Amino acid sequence: ESDVAGIDINMGCPKEYSTKASMGAALLSDPDKIESILTTLVKGICKPVTCKIRILPSVEDTVNLVKRIEKTGIAAIAVHGRKKEERPQHPVHCDVIKAISEAVSIPVIANGGSHDFIKEYTDIDTFQKATAASSVMIARAAMWNPSIFRKEGLFPLKEVMQDYIKYVLRYDNHYTNTKYCLCQMLREQLETTQGKKLHAAQSTQEICEVFEMADFYEETTAIFEAKKTSSETEAREEDDQMEDPDVIKMAVRFDKREYPPQITPKMYLLEWCRKEKHPQPVYETVQRPLDRLFCSVVTVAEQKYRSTLWDKSKKLAEQAAAIVCLRTLGVPEGKLCEGENHLINKRKREDQERLNNRDHAKDLTEPSHKKANFIEETCDMNVPKV
Repeated sequence: ESDVAGIDINMGCPKEYSTKASMGAALLSDPDKIESILTTLVKGICKPVTCKIRILPSVEDTVNLVKRIEKTGIAAIAVHGRKKEERPQHPVHCDVIKAISEAVSIPVIANGGSHDFIKEYTDIDTFQKATAASSVMIARAAMWNPSIFRKEGLFPLKEVMQDYIKYVLRYDNHYTNTKYCLCQMLREQLETTQGKKLHAAQSTQEICEVFEMADFYEETTAIFEAKKTSSETEAREEDDQMEDPDVIKMAVRFDKREYPPQITPKMYLLEWCRKEKHPQPVYETVQRPLDRLFCSVVTVAEQKYRSTLWDKSKKLAEQAAAIVCLRTLGVPEGKLCEGENHLINKRKREDQERLNNRDHAKDLTEPSHKKANFIEETCDMNVPKV
């Protein structure tokens, strides 16, 4: 919940992979389930909950469904103005969205106007007024030309596509996704020479060549290669700094599945140090900038230990270092395969002692009149009536 701004339930997707699994538009035929889902979410979290639907065969049924949805307490509802079986080439039913907007008090988001209404920025306002909606949701028109949101008007499609390709290169987008998005932008131009070349492209480099951006591809690739080489050099230098000849090393990782719950090598190492009257272990952990992985060195009795493998978290790296130390010393590390675990038994004893102490403290702090009542009741039970 803390990782999101809100939760939206898609009850409008007509695709078979959704409806076969009782998702998307399949939910429209089960209002009880819709109500249950939305009510559970609204009551269960603090973030706003919304949903998106398609319209039903009749205006009355659609309005009744939306009113029922409104009662669940959702923050807003998006309405795609087509029925489940209708597709983009079918006209959007603005009158139904308008009827919904006038029937409920929550915000209504109008959707489905890309094909019929929205060709440029000013058309967004036209679609909003036709549906009396609070706002407009745009999908295909935004994919065809993202500058649809530019108040001053659309940018030329060639310029938009080239800008998009620059982002693709900067963020290493997969070429298949890139090709799909560019094909959506070209649409009716897919049968042109350029469209056919795009359709045949099998790499990001070939896509760049189609749009006369081969030089930009070479320059960007060279920059990334230089950065990669620099990062790898830094990583090697980081490793070299860790290559202290006095450090004992092993290639080990900590896998918590191999240990009992709440028992770790670090605990075993600390216990061993106390038993041998050594200072407690000292961990020094570094993070490698290239891949953000961690490596830890543990010092025990003036000797350093580390794993040669880098881990994804500081905690895992420290556990690995503890394992190296314990194995070097020939000391049990607490694995399940080692048999009886004395730390588990110790924990059980400590938990029992805490429980006993808590019960004892509770007896001491219990009001005296409660004790008296208990004694009186006990006495009454044991003394025969005269």
